[in-house]
Amino acid sequence: MKFKADEIASVIQKEIEQFETHIDVREVGRVIEVGDGIAQVYGLSGVMSGEMLEFANGVQGLAFNLEENSVGVIILGDYLGIQEGDEVRTTGRLLQVPVGDAVLGRVLDPLGNPIDGKGPVASTEFRFVESNAPGVADRQPVRESLQTGIKAIDAMTPIGRGQRELIIGDRKTGKTAIGIDTIINQKGTGVKCFYVAVGQKDSTVAGLIETLRQNGAMDYTTIIVAGASSAAALQYIAPYAGTAMAEYFMYKGEHALIIYDDLSKQAAAYRQISLLMRRPPGREAYPGDVFYCHSRLLERSAKLSSELGGGSLTSLPIVETLEGEVSAYIPTNVISITDGQIYLQPDLFFRGQRPAMNAGISVSRVGGSAQIPAMKQVAGGLRLDLAAFRELEAFAQLGTDLDAATQAQLDRGYTMNQLLIQGICKPLDVIDQIFVLYGGTKGFLDKVPLKLVSTWESEFIPWLHENKQNVWDELKEVRKLNPELNAKIEGALNDFNAVFRKNHGL
Repeated sequence: MKFKADEIASVIQKEIEQFETHIDVREVGRVIEVGDGIAQVYGLSGVMSGEMLEFANGVQGLAFNLEENSVGVIILGDYLGIQEGDEVRTTGRLLQVPVGDAVLGRVLDPLGNPIDGKGPVASTEFRFVESNAPGVADRQPVRESLQTGIKAIDAMTPIGRGQRELIIGDRKTGKTAIGIDTIINQKGTGVKCFYVAVGQKDSTVAGLIETLRQNGAMDYTTIIVAGASSAAALQYIAPYAGTAMAEYFMYKGEHALIIYDDLSKQAAAYRQISLLMRRPPGREAYPGDVFYCHSRLLERSAKLSSELGGGSLTSLPIVETLEGEVSAYIPTNVISITDGQIYLQPDLFFRGQRPAMNAGISVSRVGGSAQIPAMKQVAGGLRLDLAAFRELEAFAQLGTDLDAATQAQLDRGYTMNQLLIQGICKPLDVIDQIFVLYGGTKGFLDKVPLKLVSTWESEFIPWLHENKQNVWDELKEVRKLNPELNAKIEGALNDFNAVFRKNHGL
């Protein structure tokens, strides 16, 4: 057999070129204790805080507690297959998740793995789950409105792009419904939506996904699920993972919306991990840094400066209260971090006032700067009027005789309350809202019986688009009320009222 010298030379040459002197150096430690989703590992002296670790059976962990003789690791997966004495390797990387257009329309776990049965996430870009919030100089004031499609919120507690507005209330008062309606209302606006379900029942999340799909909202929405049966570690990191995915669009100069449902369950998961790690407990057994846990999350929502592209990330954190206790530890913490809150009151909910928003306690610290001028003009005094109505209503229950002016004010209050009631998954365009609220605040519904107010609204909007589309278009273009436009709107309302009275025999 003959050997060709030039062939051998070329092979050797190739091997020399491809030869790497790099040695794969990894620290290896041993599990000294494991249980309840955490492990104590000995021998990883050079590990970073928050570094990803790999156990012998392939399960991943996160370096959480760096102690003198060992490392406390939270296990991101099934810890039952890990035994004492198992090998643990460092990876040299921090936790990251896939980002980009590939995650839109998908249902993912907090590690970015798909759980919707639609195959792997075809993303080439990743972002760290933990990253620094934009600094003061990197932000600009919140002035651009983000419409929820819910009359009561857009009129009285407006939300702007880059704002953090807390939704707070007892369980089963419609907190999630506000988030879902807001996502549905972003259709066609270019806002990418992210919904983080923490500690929710899987059946609830499945129903929610189906609702979004039926309303065509899943095309621009990503759902991150750490259900009630998920490990506490996954429930803890889920909001950070969702924020990392949403931040990608903010830094690209686009707009994103994220809903955390809910942060009280995330705080409970963090408390569980911290107590298992033997961190000292504080108030209500929460660790001392639970405030930092939420502040470093919510501070990542911002409206970026024009130099950075002007993108925004708006967050709607949800916090559940017990028996309306707003002064509990987690609610007060989150209230102090956010730019306002929408407080949902159980007795209003059971009375049929939905959304059950308490106009007195609910506030948006961004205020009217996040509203379009026309809405500001129409709804400027609405909150004060409703607060005055609530006091008057309580006074009227004493059974005293009321003069005509007080009775008229009470009747107007009942009408406005009825007008602010809105069904689930029925968000309204902001221009439609202005027409409806104009009719209510200027007295065009004073002669309409209370039981027909919702009928009036449901018939008025289609009639408006059919007969007065030019007035609607003009308001949409001008976005501000002026005497000429006021006359046209009042003319449209008078014309419709004549038709409505005739149809209903009033």
